[in-house]
Amino acid sequence: MGSKSFGNLLDLASGDLLDIPHTPRSLPRVMTVPGIIDGYGISDRDSDAISLPCRERKIIVANFLPLNCKKDSETGQWIFSLDNDSPLLHLKDGFSPETEVVYVGSLKTDVDLSEQDEVAQILFEEFSCVPTFLPQDVHKKFYLGFCKQQLWPLFHYMLPMCPDHGERFDRSLWQAYVSANKIFADKVMGAINLEEDCIWIHDYHLMLLPTFLRRRFYRVKLGFFLHSPFPSSEIYRTLPVREELLRGLLNCDLIGFHTFDYARHFLSCCCRMLGLEYESKRGHIALDYLGRTVFLKILPIGIQMGRLESVLNLPSTAEKLKEIQEKYRGKKVILGVDDMDIFKGLSLKILAFEHLLQQYPSMLGKVVLIQIVNPARGSGKDVQEAKKETYYTVNRINERYGSPGYEPVVLIDRPVPRFEKSAYYAMAECCIVNAVRDGMNLVPYKYTVCRQGTPEMDKSMGLSDDSPPRTSTLVLSEFIGCSPSLSGAIRVNPWDVDAVADSMYSALTMSDSEKQLRHKKHYQYISTHDVAYWSRSFAQDLERACRDHYSKRCWGVGWGLGFRLIALSPNFRRLSVEQTVSAYRRSSKRAIFLDYDGTLVPETLIVKEPSADVMSALKALCSDPNNTVFIVSGRGKVSLSEWLAPCQNLGIAAEHGYFTRWNESCDWETSGFSNDFEWKKIVEPIMRLYTETTDGSTIEAKESALVWHHQDADRDFGSCQAKELLDHLESVLVNEPVVVNRGHQIVEVKPQGVSKGLVTGKVLRRMLEEGNAPDFVVCIGDDRSDEDMFESITTTLSAQPSSEIFACTVGRKPSKAKYFLDEVSDVVKLLQGLANTSSSPKPRYPSHLRVSFESVV
Repeated sequence: MGSKSFGNLLDLASGDLLDIPHTPRSLPRVMTVPGIIDGYGISDRDSDAISLPCRERKIIVANFLPLNCKKDSETGQWIFSLDNDSPLLHLKDGFSPETEVVYVGSLKTDVDLSEQDEVAQILFEEFSCVPTFLPQDVHKKFYLGFCKQQLWPLFHYMLPMCPDHGERFDRSLWQAYVSANKIFADKVMGAINLEEDCIWIHDYHLMLLPTFLRRRFYRVKLGFFLHSPFPSSEIYRTLPVREELLRGLLNCDLIGFHTFDYARHFLSCCCRMLGLEYESKRGHIALDYLGRTVFLKILPIGIQMGRLESVLNLPSTAEKLKEIQEKYRGKKVILGVDDMDIFKGLSLKILAFEHLLQQYPSMLGKVVLIQIVNPARGSGKDVQEAKKETYYTVNRINERYGSPGYEPVVLIDRPVPRFEKSAYYAMAECCIVNAVRDGMNLVPYKYTVCRQGTPEMDKSMGLSDDSPPRTSTLVLSEFIGCSPSLSGAIRVNPWDVDAVADSMYSALTMSDSEKQLRHKKHYQYISTHDVAYWSRSFAQDLERACRDHYSKRCWGVGWGLGFRLIALSPNFRRLSVEQTVSAYRRSSKRAIFLDYDGTLVPETLIVKEPSADVMSALKALCSDPNNTVFIVSGRGKVSLSEWLAPCQNLGIAAEHGYFTRWNESCDWETSGFSNDFEWKKIVEPIMRLYTETTDGSTIEAKESALVWHHQDADRDFGSCQAKELLDHLESVLVNEPVVVNRGHQIVEVKPQGVSKGLVTGKVLRRMLEEGNAPDFVVCIGDDRSDEDMFESITTTLSAQPSSEIFACTVGRKPSKAKYFLDEVSDVVKLLQGLANTSSSPKPRYPSHLRVSFESVV
């Protein structure tokens, strides 16, 4: 089947994965604001654009729409209805009544190409749904291929170690995943209202969608929630397209996870693969990503209480409950409800039940395990093997332990209606979820609510108001997302079948009073943390995460799926060589401050000596008597003196300014800093201890400071050790005249008061005192220590309005500097431009006279 939404498939196949066209906006009732996003934000270029007031809207994007659909065999007409069992449908319960909710996703059945326009019209007008209509071949490779055969196993810690153990990475399946995400992006862009709408993307099927949307709309509000586990970095790093997916998620404003474990693994991957660091900001975990703050939210999803209670109130539920109560009278029932999936631990659960019968013979004939098997979501070989093993184990146990009128394990492998499933929940003495890995799993929530029952259901069952308090017991795998939330459950390791058997026995023999307490605790949590609470909390945090969208200037960088957005101060811009050279020509007294590593010499070079181009430019600048040029570096004075010896008039500030020399003929000064280094006797043994325990770390001993480097250590462990070392040193040096700083992959201890800012302030003040107030200042650096220079220059020259200041950082990143240059080569070009300029100043005229003078000439 073809698809009208996939007309540019050939573009994708040719490799132009991110060439997103403007999607025709033919959908009714969808108001849009015409606008084109450039590097500086929104530029409304359409003169006839009309901005109309509209309701707040949330666009919910997921793989499947919350709809049921079928085609009438007699009339040939499509019949659509809302899927009340879909959690996505109930997200709106957490939004205000005025909020309009639009759903974007695929239907669970194919629609012929000739019918797609009509179906799309019906779905939007009647259900506020926008279908994506993926072509059959793309959907198969995307969903059953890449999602179910590669991402799903990997996210559940299963690696394709051999052909019989999972599918190896297939580039064609990845291409289908990219193509499907692009189609979703086209549909979302056809419905988006840039300024007002929030887009909430769900699950691992659409991890690239944020990249497509962010590339088109820089300031769109983007949230993502991962409903599956996120694996540890050791597992995730095996994925060949690991960075593309990570950057996709990082193009969001808010990323949600069910548990802290999943979030921790994601942060570890960001640290190890992208070198990012995170921090807690007033209770929220945040990643600083190229000037943007990406927030993480940890909150497990809830259930829709009203929907479940309405099913409990059905007469058919009460009838079924009476039926199964009669069938299993005198027996205790343990219930399991799982998909036919290799990660649900079905065989392990059944084996544990067999051990229960073996270890506790008194239970034989008195306990029954009812296992309801939901239809499999995948169709791979692993599902068939899991099904075969499950049936074999069940038959073996029933043959060995069964008797006339007693079947120990009851396997219900068919579609079970909602009312029937609710009846089993309400009747079961204990519920066990034994998954070896699962994202959330809401079965324990549903079981607890059904055990609580409703007044109407109690009436149907003939229960009086003074009936005993409700009870329930849960045996939960410690590897599922809901386990941390249900603290009254008995947690088990599903691989330890003996321990699981003991836990089932404990649950069955637990006193009623304890069952009541556990049930009450669980029910109170579940009823207050329902799906409405979850969606409301996520929406509020998404709004909070997007508060600064219009206070920053944005640039898009990177090609294809490597696209990322840089957000910086509105006044932050690239330093123009022409503008700087022009100001240099007009000036009479100049001050130039330059960092060394990362500014004059690339950080990646092993040999740190300056290039011939750098030395040539520095010599030319230093030879001009109107220039005061300083290298301000964290390096030691010996190496700097040796490398920069040809520049005799060059000033050098070494070790962040502890040592200063005005030119080669001057002696080194310490400017009154303490020369008491007894504190080194305390610091060095501590740093040595951390070096011994952190492979790849080193100690750099300077005359005035000690620096612990961990750039060659494991990123995650090195960062953890650096935090610990920082706390350790701060505690033992509290009475010493030193400061402990943490920089980029370093921890440094140095005397109090030493900073690059102190050097620049000292040099500028001396120039002012000598009557040589600079009217041109250039200051260039690349790391945190250089921020002190930028701030000091502004403060020192605040009373000199005629001074033209060019504070510049290397690389586009948040900075106190007003300008940036992309890399070291740009800095060298700037210095060469200044060096080649005549130092003869041109006369400076007031602006109102300049035009008249030039016209006379």
